[in-house]
Formats: sequence, C-alpha cells, structure tokens
Amino acid sequence: MSIRIPDPDTYASLPQEMFVIGTDDSLAEEIARPSTTYWHDVWQRFRKDKLAVIGLVVIAIMTILCIVMPMVSPYTYDGADYLNMNAGPSWAHPCGTDQMGRDQFIRIMYGARISLTIGFVAAAINFAIGVIYGGLAGYLGGRVDMVLMRIVDILSSLPSLLYIVLIMLIFGSNMGSVILALCFTSWIGTARVVRSEVMHLKHSEYVLAGRLAGATTWHLLVHHLVPNAMGPIIVSTAFLIPGAIFSEAFLSFLGIGIQAPQASWGSLANAAIPVMQMYPHLMLFPVIAICITMFSFNFIGDGLRDALDPRLKK
Repeated sequence: MSIRIPDPDTYASLPQEMFVIGTDDSLAEEIARPSTTYWHDVWQRFRKDKLAVIGLVVIAIMTILCIVMPMVSPYTYDGADYLNMNAGPSWAHPCGTDQMGRDQFIRIMYGARISLTIGFVAAAINFAIGVIYGGLAGYLGGRVDMVLMRIVDILSSLPSLLYIVLIMLIFGSNMGSVILALCFTSWIGTARVVRSEVMHLKHSEYVLAGRLAGATTWHLLVHHLVPNAMGPIIVSTAFLIPGAIFSEAFLSFLGIGIQAPQASWGSLANAAIPVMQMYPHLMLFPVIAICITMFSFNFIGDGLRDALDPRLKK
C-alpha cells in the first residue's frame, strides 16, 4: 500500500488566513462558557421555576413574621380580653379574636413558630437517621443490608397512628413528644432513597480508589458517597417538612397534639370547631396558613427535584 504525500505547492496558493486559528478574540469570547459549579447551576435552574421561587419567598416571609411579630405586637398569644370575645377582623385585630378575646393573628404567628419548628427539626432528625441507616445498608450490603431492610419493612407495616398515640400517652402532649412521634418512622423513605443511591455509586472508580488507599467505611460514606447522592436526598428531605407540619396539625386537630395555652395551627382549628358556624373566621385563617405553607413547600420540593436532576443540565 502506498501513501500519497500532498504537494506543498498545492497549499501555497491558498490564503494564509485559513491556517490561522484562534486569532479573533471576539469569537473566542462568544464560544467560551464561564466556568460554574454544580450548585451554581442548580441555583440557576431553580430560579427559573417561578412557583418554586414564590414558595421560597413565602416561607421566608412567614418565618420572619412569626419571629418578629410576637416580639413587637402589643398582644400576647395567651392574653385574654373578655370584653372583646369572638370579634371579627379589624384594624386592631386583622384576624379577629377567639372565644377568650385573644388576638387571632398573634396566635397564628405563634402557631407558625411551633409548626415550622416541628417541621424543620423533624426533617433534620429524619435526614440524619435516614442518611446513616440507608448509607450503611447500601454500602455494606449482604446480610447487613437484609437485616436492616427487614427492620424497615416491619416498622413501615405498623399503623403510624397507633404508636403516635402511645408516644403521646407516655410522654404527654408537648412539642418534644410530637417530634419524637413524627421521627419514629418518617426517616424510612429517606433511608430507602439513600440506600438505592449508595448501592448505585459504591462500585464507582473513586470509591474503589478510596478503598485501595485505605479509607474507612465512614470516610467513604461521608466524603464521597453521600455528597454525590445529595440531590435525591435533598428532595426527599424537602418533602419531609410539609409532611411533618401537616401531621402535627392533624394531631393537634384531633386534640392529642399541642395543648392550650400554646397554639399551633392544628390546635387553633380544633378550638374553632364548636363555634365555626357562627364565627367562621376562627377556622378560616388557621386553615389558610396551613394551605399556604403546604403549597409553598411542595412548590419548593418540585423546584429542587427539577433543578437537581442532572439530565436537565444544559
């Protein structure tokens, strides 16, 4: 087989500009893409979701109001005014007053403190338990994984309302017992997500390199596996928050959650049941607060799910 070498004279007649590469700086600036991090790309995609941004702004405003308003308001959540009972909305009382003349707006803001605190704390505890439990089950595998997941199956098969009522009867109706009851099995969903992601990632090259370098199981989980699986974990945790808030409101509505004189959104709705037909505003405003919070967190969760999906990266 012979190789034909082009004649140099063939290229002599061609313009020299054809052989100059990269001399036009304007074209280089148009082609070059600024270097960004993964989380910067996530934030840019999240910002494009208008509903998610609106939900984030609503939760931020509600958090600020529930912290500031009870501090600057002349009313307190347990201050009774028997001369102004069951008053309708007014400038002095934007959400009216309840059966004891207490300002309903301040009680809703105080209830937001309790409900949001329970939601965030329960989600944080469930996140920690789910990551550790699911990470160990997925990474160790074999018999350890089988035993741990059978425990999860047993816990998930128990009626949740049964052990919640038992915990309330043993520890009383307070914020601590509500958080304990919500954390008893709510971490199961996060644990399953983490287990699935870790089982998928543990055969990656960087994990094998870490093993050869002598890295411990805990080091691999904390520094390599969990950070690379953080997207689905964050989405799962984001949906835990509204679930915990709604569960607390449901328990308080049934009368086994937060008790008077403390106020949560569920207990406010429960207290309004006897007079709901005559004074519907006592039920309306707590329910609106619950609905707005649920929608906002769900919008945030949907936005995070889309933003953290690497298949959507452009």
